[in-house]
Amino acid sequence: MPLSHNQRTRKAVITAAGRGTRQFPATRAIQKELLPLVGMDGLTKPTIQIIIEECLASGIEEIGIVVEKGGQEPFLNHFRDFSSEERRTFASKEWMLTEGDRITDMAQRITFIEQPAPEGFGHAVYQAKDFVGEEPFLLLLGDHVYTTPEGVAPCVQQILDLGERSGGSITSVRFEKEADISITGIVKGKLMSDNEIAPGSVVDIETLQEKPTIEQARVSLVTPGLPEGIYLGHFGLHLFQSAIFDCLGHLIKNNIRVKNEFQLTSGQELLLQKSLAGDDPPYRAAILNGTRWDTGMPDVYLETLLAYGLRGPYSALLRRLAGES
Repeated sequence: MPLSHNQRTRKAVITAAGRGTRQFPATRAIQKELLPLVGMDGLTKPTIQIIIEECLASGIEEIGIVVEKGGQEPFLNHFRDFSSEERRTFASKEWMLTEGDRITDMAQRITFIEQPAPEGFGHAVYQAKDFVGEEPFLLLLGDHVYTTPEGVAPCVQQILDLGERSGGSITSVRFEKEADISITGIVKGKLMSDNEIAPGSVVDIETLQEKPTIEQARVSLVTPGLPEGIYLGHFGLHLFQSAIFDCLGHLIKNNIRVKNEFQLTSGQELLLQKSLAGDDPPYRAAILNGTRWDTGMPDVYLETLLAYGLRGPYSALLRRLAGES
């Protein structure tokens, strides 16, 4: 029996089944989601650990990580307890033992879910159906991290709070320039009140489309209230009710593919149709107050390293080095 649509979200799903080809040859030796970042606490951590830490700090209790077939090993190697020999070696480094124990605690919250074949993002998400059950869940990408202005709650916390208040499914969006819309999903929304569209706003989704052309966007994806040439683009965080699995299952059962893959956006379109028909709770979009960073390509990985570095204890060093260059 489905649970209340306003139930607190306890579970998160992180997709980490990609091959990481755009970060080759580094990804020949290391899983893309394990590429390191220097966190804001000054410690070097795999990207996925930073994502998990934000989830747990925001109230998530269980994490499902979707990996390729047989792909658990590199993650298990990181999220493991110290051996007796390691504890002896690090006995004089209390901070390492403390951090190691924190990683072990995280491991108790993690379930690994295999995607049997690389058949698309939507197919990867569908593999988490049994892990999620009938509960709402947070969906994240394993190579995206987020920062917020000082004093603002983490992006994960923002979408969880919005979901608990509004019910239904929520896709996070950000303001996207017209020149960039062909690389992301675009949402047309209707503001739920007379306020201007700004961070913190929630809109009812009327239409969504994956990677539209500029011509398509101008015809059917303009959100009233936004400046000309600005659209609402996917931000990378989704809070879904379990009904998304029915939509993805329909695609898989009927072999409905886009570019030979089962796409999450196709499932979102079905979810929106059911919502607009009154068969499912409202499907909304939320503009979060934060910035998304990506580790999936060399150029944006460098930007992410810098963004985190400038927010951590080595910011003065980075600024000094930049001034000397």
